[in-house]
Amino acid sequence: MKAEDIYIIHPENEEQANALKAFVKALKMKFEIAKEKAYNADFVEKIKRSKKQHLEGKDVVIKTEDLWK
Repeated sequence: MKAEDIYIIHPENEEQANALKAFVKALKMKFEIAKEKAYNADFVEKIKRSKKQHLEGKDVVIKTEDLWK
């Protein structure tokens, strides 16, 4: 039987990362290490705040023709 669950674990340091790798290898489980970096949490929060402001009608619209005046 094959489990369909995907587990995402965030080790806090190299020691934890090495322990996880050893554990998974010992169980002969397949694993992969993502090479992509997650977005910066501050950046994500700014985007969410901006989206909320837009939905509340609190955003500012600048017409491109007004930029050249």
